Amino acid sequence: MTFIEMNPIADSTSNGSTDRLFEMLNQQQRGFPLVERPFEWLGAYYRLPVDRIMHCYQDWLASGVLSRVGGVFNQAAGGASLLAAMAVPAHDLERVAAIVSGHSGVNHNYEREHIYNLWFVMTGPNAAAVEAAMQDLDSQTGYPTLRLPMVRPYRIDLAFNLTGALANHAPTKTSTHAVPLITAQQLPLAALSEEGLAIVQQPYTQWAQSLGWSTEAVMACIGRWLESGVLRRFGNVVRHHELGFDCNAMTVFDLPQDRVDAIGAALAQTPEVTLAYQRARAPGWNYNLYCMVHGTQRDQVNVVIERLLDTHGLRRVPHAVLFSVRRFKQTGARRYRHAA
Repeated sequence: MTFIEMNPIADSTSNGSTDRLFEMLNQQQRGFPLVERPFEWLGAYYRLPVDRIMHCYQDWLASGVLSRVGGVFNQAAGGASLLAAMAVPAHDLERVAAIVSGHSGVNHNYEREHIYNLWFVMTGPNAAAVEAAMQDLDSQTGYPTLRLPMVRPYRIDLAFNLTGALANHAPTKTSTHAVPLITAQQLPLAALSEEGLAIVQQPYTQWAQSLGWSTEAVMACIGRWLESGVLRRFGNVVRHHELGFDCNAMTVFDLPQDRVDAIGAALAQTPEVTLAYQRARAPGWNYNLYCMVHGTQRDQVNVVIERLLDTHGLRRVPHAVLFSVRRFKQTGARRYRHAA
């Protein structure tokens, strides 16, 4: 079922505007206009009244379809994050999940089908801050935590086509050039970008006024971040569960080190793979390669995973498939919130 079929937010006319609004939600996951009045630009491009566009953006945010309009930063640009997992008895899962979700540094917290059933991402300004937060959670929850730092990303891109039953990307080449670090002067803008634009006529001007910058300087900085790879994208950050993509599976593999890069790069070229990356192993957890597939139906996701196993010779490699069961928390990363 598509967003248009299941969500009446934008469905108040029959003149084709509903299709154009969904097209805008989908397409503007990338390349949100860097102009002084972006919603006017969108109105001209999609042939829709600007007040209708702004009203839809406000409704999308209020309903949770849209998390924010802002930047998705490359993890190499600064700050720190860590994937973590706990094995929590079923009778204690609600309590522990609430503690984890209540931490301001946690931006994703899911129950998955595995003995390690609680998976979350901790973010912070640096690795020391993340580790201190993890020790705090260990103490509060009473359970040890797997710490699984990123070694190498092959594909990290949740801006996929929303029109089908499965996530679908165009194949991309992973960039190998070094990403510059965000400077101390730029950190407050990075924090604002993580929070998202206000739905007002001149949102970049609002940011500029809060920073003491010019509007042109704000837009130019975002543009440079996009060109240099500091930002992976700037635009609509949607919440996929609200759009029907609630059947997501994380498949993990235990690969010899001399094979992991080649397989990771190959998985990243598969249109239905949304995430592919290498992570460090941990005691009791030997998996080092991860990939994710998002879809609206479990059986279709399973078909993709089975094809990946056969295509890449992975069927005999030790692996596990962890479907998500419940989403306890999902927000954008907040690596720069300390600079807000």
